[in-house]
Amino acid sequence: MIRYSDEHVWIRMEGDVGVVGITTHAQETLGDIVFVDLPTIGKLCVQHEVAGVVESVKAAADVFAPVAGEIVEVNEQVRDNPALANTDPQGEGWFFKMKLVSSEELNALMDEGTYVMFVQNT
Repeated sequence: MIRYSDEHVWIRMEGDVGVVGITTHAQETLGDIVFVDLPTIGKLCVQHEVAGVVESVKAAADVFAPVAGEIVEVNEQVRDNPALANTDPQGEGWFFKMKLVSSEELNALMDEGTYVMFVQNT
């Protein structure tokens, strides 16, 4: 199950750890991503806090934590090869993994259908 924030970030739970990245919509809006700044392992994030930055040929954008939690892993492959965020933003182009503080914030995020409607209306 993937959940989406209104900041165009997705989170997919794998056991008690959430895998986080930018949505396909965010990638398409940004264009070719050329740089990804990832958070440090061990960083404690609150929901909606800036956890990283992504830069494209068009612009730079903050990457927000979709939920509160601790960063437990970052995707070094996407740091070394930012094009992964272009070709597979919701797969191999994930940014970081986090251990959640509470499942309540996760449950309050949008499901795919709601996110699609959100994107169409913005």
